[in-house]
Amino acid sequence: MNVLQGLSRIAHRSLRRNLCSSLVRRSSTYESDGKTSVTILNKEADAGLMINSYSQFGFRLNNDMVVIGPMAIFSRTVLSWNVESHEDINDESLSLFCAIEPKIDVLVVGIGDHTITPAFSKKIIDFMKRYKINVEVLGTEQACSTFNFLNAENRVVAAALIPPMTMRVNEDDLMQKQISISKSFEVSDK
Repeated sequence: MNVLQGLSRIAHRSLRRNLCSSLVRRSSTYESDGKTSVTILNKEADAGLMINSYSQFGFRLNNDMVVIGPMAIFSRTVLSWNVESHEDINDESLSLFCAIEPKIDVLVVGIGDHTITPAFSKKIIDFMKRYKINVEVLGTEQACSTFNFLNAENRVVAAALIPPMTMRVNEDDLMQKQISISKSFEVSDK
């Protein structure tokens, strides 16, 4: 009886392995006429202004413009925003976003790398609610991504961004640094 159970298990495993590998092979081939394509939104002029990168000093946009310090960015316009830090964000500094036409749907506020407190967010949200404008209060990294995403969806969006005081280093940053170091030692055959 044990021999039959052992043979049954071996046959079952073999059948399952063959079935799984054939399914993997079939699903990995692409049998359609079309090809998969990727569009990088930051490279398209029709997508409007987008934020490619940021640093402690400012922001680099997809049109290679560099903005030093805090900025107010809209889908096709960028302005210097006259605040020093998140403590300077008040009704007066936010009034710019209430006065423009067409009225914005969403304001994304990036307060650098400071901790977002409920009281601070509530102050901004209450002011913008008077003008029927939705608002997101985020760290600058998340605010840049949120602005780019909403702008790519053709939403009427604006962002008020303060550069962070400190920068986080991630694995992608380290890999890019290694690539640039290795390219600097390459010898050209020309």
